[in-house]
Amino acid sequence: MSASNSPAPDVIGIPTEPDVVALDPRRWAMFAVLLVGAFLPPLDFFIVNVALPSIQQDLGVSSSVEQLVISAYAGLYAVTLITGGRLGDLFGRERMFVVGLLGFALASMLCGLAWSPWALVSGRAIQGVTAAVMAPQALASVQASFSEKEKHLALSLYGAVFGLASVVGQALGGVLISLNVFGLGWRAIFLVNLPVAFLLIAFAVPLLRAPRARDPRKLDLVGAGLSVATLAALIIPLTEGREAGWPLWTWMSLAVVPILAGAFWRYEGTLARASGSPLLDPRALGAPGLARGLTIALLFYTISTFFLLFSVYLQQAVRLSALEAGLVFLPYGLGYLLGPLISPALRGVFGLTVTPLGMTLEAIALFGIAWLIGTTTPGAPPDQIWMVALLFLTGAGQGLATPGLMQMVTSRVSPAFSGMIAGVTGSTLQVSVALSVAVIGGVFYALGGARAGASQIAHAFVVTLLVIASSQLIGAGLGLTIARRPAPDPAHRSHPNNANI
Repeated sequence: MSASNSPAPDVIGIPTEPDVVALDPRRWAMFAVLLVGAFLPPLDFFIVNVALPSIQQDLGVSSSVEQLVISAYAGLYAVTLITGGRLGDLFGRERMFVVGLLGFALASMLCGLAWSPWALVSGRAIQGVTAAVMAPQALASVQASFSEKEKHLALSLYGAVFGLASVVGQALGGVLISLNVFGLGWRAIFLVNLPVAFLLIAFAVPLLRAPRARDPRKLDLVGAGLSVATLAALIIPLTEGREAGWPLWTWMSLAVVPILAGAFWRYEGTLARASGSPLLDPRALGAPGLARGLTIALLFYTISTFFLLFSVYLQQAVRLSALEAGLVFLPYGLGYLLGPLISPALRGVFGLTVTPLGMTLEAIALFGIAWLIGTTTPGAPPDQIWMVALLFLTGAGQGLATPGLMQMVTSRVSPAFSGMIAGVTGSTLQVSVALSVAVIGGVFYALGGARAGASQIAHAFVVTLLVIASSQLIGAGLGLTIARRPAPDPAHRSHPNNANI
């Protein structure tokens, strides 16, 4: 037991006497299982893109239902991440990981056996919810299970997972459909999750033996409901609004977001003061630097719009095929894989400034792509050598920034809140995706969009690149203000009584 009862200035928790817990010798084996599980949700987001034409032909899916195949998964994943993270805090991260993984496997089976468009949409919705239970546990375990020296390596591996998923998802989907394994066609992209999931569960049962919470509490169902309602009211209209022509319901939904958010915040504060177990404890969110860290995450993931609009530019302006356009992204994926792997070495030299350095590199590369496209004859492909180099640097910058950004956010609170903060971080990233697609994508389509001529598409894409690159630079500036703060002393972190690892 340590003797201190007060939290360090930069770390927020419930003031109780902290325990110094010996590191679990199985922690890296446990983390490997959690990491492979965390790979599945982003993989299933990317892998379905290449299968949509086959799904449409086989099931007779309309364009609106086709959109639901994507948005049902992404939307429900986004709005339930906070609840999923908090479930891990309350009932054991490893336990909830196994529950989420089993549910994800069963939902994947439903998708793979779907007999109608709506059966597929239902399966995708269940996939989204169960992925939100599973995914936050890996990020939360980094804060709760590793020493300070080990955390950056663990976060680097966590960041590399997303770079790998972005590359493997597109390629694996195309390979499985082309091979037509056992005559399954597009269904194989969902059924491939089953052997992976059941193999992980076989490893998880003996390895991931999480103790019960010392003071187990009930899930805050009212807070969970208000959280889901608030995020849904924000994300659904932002995701569907442009395609639907921004009808009245989208504006009404956005108008109630402040009301729902205010009700949620007041209820959580009341519950925390009454010594309850709120879904989102205001005391944790009051940690110095946390709000800035989440703002950086919001700016950081404006890069998500780049992938959507770059695909439009390549296929509509340069007239590449879908396969050719997909291959163009490979240098980015390789850079994203390399970035997290060299990040620990750079962290030893530059500390947390690796994150703003990575975002600055990303911004410079995006400005370079804007210059390259802007100086290329409309309709002609940009210089391949320059494009490969700039895409590689974009991915490397994002890969360098990701681990440090995750640490900036998660290290601000007690490990007992790590599941909650992992969920908040994931939801912030999803909100960033929805906002950037609506706002930056809106700028692109206002300037011409996909149906314009090659010159207009190129001009619109250059403008959006400048917006995205500027967002990265603003985020880098904010990152410097956090990186210069002294790191919290882990010996003084407070642990709530319901903490569990």
